[in-house]
Amino acid sequence: MLRITTNIALDENELTFKFIRASGPGGQNVNKVATAVQLRFDVVHSPSLPERVREKLLVQAKNRINAEGVLIIDARQYRTQERNRQDAVDRLVALIQQATVVPKRRIKTKPSKAAKQRTLEQKKRRGAVKKTRGRPPSED
Repeated sequence: MLRITTNIALDENELTFKFIRASGPGGQNVNKVATAVQLRFDVVHSPSLPERVREKLLVQAKNRINAEGVLIIDARQYRTQERNRQDAVDRLVALIQQATVVPKRRIKTKPSKAAKQRTLEQKKRRGAVKKTRGRPPSED
């Protein structure tokens, strides 16, 4: 079991790993060994995710989810399969944890009478400063 939060845990069988050849550094190894990892997780049909988290994850990671509702994470940062595999799992856990966060509700507030008064005083002062900048009055 892969623990996401205290309430959510994913079964390892829900994750599918595919190893592919990675581009980039690696010397002669790069053409022989499939070190890049492609992690697939079926968001839509996963029994482990609560509905609220599933919906939020579908919105947050919409560019990484295909038409069937499968989340695809590519990990090719490291030179070894195991580190790339762990990186992909860590990124999946981070995405799901991010989807579990409930935003704080905003409490509407009004400015106090004193705050309104201070604003008006500042405006009056600023207006007075600007009034002194004009041309001197003509003596006609």
